[in-house]
Amino acid sequence: MGINEYRRRTFLTLSTAAVTTGVAARGRPAAAREAGAMAGPGRPVTAQPPDAELRALLRDIDRRRVEETVRRLVGFGTRHTLSSQDDPNRGIGAARDWILAEMRRYAAASGGRMTVEAQSYVQEPASRIPVPTRITNIVATLRGSATPDRIYVVSGHYDSRVTDVMNATADAPGADDDASGVAVAMELARVMATRRPKATIVFAAVAGEEQGLYGARYMAGRYKAAGADVQAMFTNDIVGSATADDGTRDPRTVRLFAEGVPTAETPEEANVRRAVGGENDSPARQLARFTRSVAHNGATGMDVRIIYRRDRYLRGGDHIGFLEQGYPAARFTEPNENFDHQHQDVRVEGGKRYGDLPEFCDFPYIARVARVNAAALWSLAQAPGTPKDVRIRTDRLTNDTDLVWTRGPEPDLAGYEVVWRETTSPDWTHAIPVGDVTSATIDLSKDNVFFGVRALDHDGHHSPVAFPRPA
Repeated sequence: MGINEYRRRTFLTLSTAAVTTGVAARGRPAAAREAGAMAGPGRPVTAQPPDAELRALLRDIDRRRVEETVRRLVGFGTRHTLSSQDDPNRGIGAARDWILAEMRRYAAASGGRMTVEAQSYVQEPASRIPVPTRITNIVATLRGSATPDRIYVVSGHYDSRVTDVMNATADAPGADDDASGVAVAMELARVMATRRPKATIVFAAVAGEEQGLYGARYMAGRYKAAGADVQAMFTNDIVGSATADDGTRDPRTVRLFAEGVPTAETPEEANVRRAVGGENDSPARQLARFTRSVAHNGATGMDVRIIYRRDRYLRGGDHIGFLEQGYPAARFTEPNENFDHQHQDVRVEGGKRYGDLPEFCDFPYIARVARVNAAALWSLAQAPGTPKDVRIRTDRLTNDTDLVWTRGPEPDLAGYEVVWRETTSPDWTHAIPVGDVTSATIDLSKDNVFFGVRALDHDGHHSPVAFPRPA
């Protein structure tokens, strides 16, 4: 018997046992209910450890290349969206052309699986855009080998600014904000170009962020118009330093901002959510939980601190454009920011140096953030996709929970798990294998706990959780 067949039989055996043993859970004694979250059917939900393939990928991320990218971008003087587009040495045009050439160099090692485009459009006058301005995203697409229509995106923005957001001529080094995020996306493109993810991964350097998220919004709109199945998007924005404004350091933590109520929620969806809950179960929150489960470990050397907000106070990032289109998206940002080195004119004042300069970056830290992104993206791309059309049946009043969903197209799909947790728990606590099926009945009341469904392959990789809607 091969290892995959052994896993399949074990999975199906566990499936039958788990659903059967769940029948006693509804009537468990009060003492058991109060003892903790693990009273109930299913096994504990645990983190997914990195396999050998992922560990090798993480080892290939090179701190020195990250630093070279940041310093090269700073060397263009300014990358303001309104700066020169045809000067070969200074301005956003020179930065654009260098990023494009680098991405194409990475793609040359992919055997044709990675393609690179300069995705351009002319932004007509709008907020912070006084004249028609060409905005160009550099987009490298690594086509998946098994389910290429399933897409995961990672980005950083390559434009920069100083104190006056309309000043397009002053030096605006933008090392932390956001050469650091571009360096993450480019290093992942370099490392993954020679590998074969099952789903498609897109590595993007976008423009126009400081003027109003223009480039990322255009990119997200293009995907939406094409009907693309973007199942996750990460923006890396201000991931360059672990040192706060008071000098304290937290070099092993990265924040991951994830919204609750979906930006694209319709009035009808809002009415359902108010009735049955789900404020803490948006696609972005499920993506964040998944990311922590695969990237908070010794292989990345990082703690992923999930922040239950779309972004920081009075701030925004390129994930918002994807959220507006209904795509799951989240933002990586350093643990504590130093505002002396963001959106500041380069100067010395009162003995203090201001400006977003590379000497204030922590390049080993940026490399670790890149490993967090790599762990999340590779785990997403190698696992089955997030289950679709997940519903809780509400056509009859029972104390059971009937779940239905649509089977995924992945050739290595092994089956599904139903996950659940108490409504006061921040994360999933129980997993019940149910096999390669498209429905399951769990003897727990849908009125008392939250449920979700996730897919698994034959090697045990699992997808993010899909939160069900009433049917």
